[in-house]
Amino acid sequence: MIKLRLRRMGAKKRPSYRIVAAESKSPRDGRFIEVVGFYDPITEPATIRVNEARARHWLGHGAQPTGTVKDLLRKTGVLVDGKVTPMPVAEPTPVETAGT
Repeated sequence: MIKLRLRRMGAKKRPSYRIVAAESKSPRDGRFIEVVGFYDPITEPATIRVNEARARHWLGHGAQPTGTVKDLLRKTGVLVDGKVTPMPVAEPTPVETAGT
C-alpha cells in the first residue's frame, strides 16, 4: 500500500519535512517513490508547499495520507472533508480574429 507521509530532513533540533509517496513497509526516512511537497514547522508561520497535481494523482490512485499529511493537505486545499478536490480548470481565452 502506498502512503503519503512525512520524511524528516534538517539538522538536529531543526526539523523540516518532505511529503513523500512511499510504500508503507519502507522506513520513515528510507526509500520513497516521489517527493510531493515540503513542510517546515520552524518558520513563523509554518511553510507548506505541495505539488497539488501530484498529490491528487497519488490520492486518486489509492494512496493513504497519514494523519499529519491529511491535515497539511486540508490546509492547502487538496482535501476538503476528507475528499480530494478537483483541479481548477482554467477558462479558455477567446481568440480574436483579424477582420478584413
